[in-house]
Amino acid sequence: MIILPAIDIKEGNCVRLVKGDFATAHKVAENYMETAKEFEKAGASWIHMVDLDGAKAGKPVNTEIYLDVAKNTGLKVELGGGIRTLDSVEYYLSNGTSRVILGSVALKNPRIVIDAVKEYGEKIAVGIDAKNGIVASEGWLESSRVDYISLSLEMIKAGVKNIIFTDISKDGTLSGVNTEQLSALKAAAGDKCGITASGGVHDIDDIKACKKMGLYGAICGKSLYSGTLDLREAIEIGEMR
Repeated sequence: MIILPAIDIKEGNCVRLVKGDFATAHKVAENYMETAKEFEKAGASWIHMVDLDGAKAGKPVNTEIYLDVAKNTGLKVELGGGIRTLDSVEYYLSNGTSRVILGSVALKNPRIVIDAVKEYGEKIAVGIDAKNGIVASEGWLESSRVDYISLSLEMIKAGVKNIIFTDISKDGTLSGVNTEQLSALKAAAGDKCGITASGGVHDIDDIKACKKMGLYGAICGKSLYSGTLDLREAIEIGEMR
């Protein structure tokens, strides 16, 4: 299982939110590049980055930051937030980003996901963010009537090989991952698609729980910045065969 340390960017700063509420944004690190290099030094091979301004605006905003990390570290960059067009997908992937995450368009314009997967295969992930099992979009500012498993199965049918599932009520709370919903999603996906857990990771027990479920990956953000999880230990346990 891959451990993906996270950096969320808002107005050029490394921040964390609580339950996706932009009003709760608080700075967690001084410099994105220094933070990324610390993650790399601890043994990370991937980094999960989110353009919060982009998610809210519906278009890429802090582009140069993500490309800088991709170019000047050895980390593979997984990036989401505001990527709504095939042009944006192509731009990021052709400029060093290893994987892009399509979120809102999976719900609102699934044709873009289908075309992106056809063109770029496993370099496309779909981010499915839900509250009480119901999918949200537009930087979590809008709710839908769509069940997270239904949308996941639709995406798997479209050829998506990587789904990142976030329980919004857990995100940034250090209250533990939602093992019930993740287990249900993993069971529904089977071996057709890798599932990455996002939101709620608190300590090494959450990493162990995700690994036991057979997940593809676990994203760690606030737990690393608050010191409740040691990245090196998480990588050793998560990626141990």
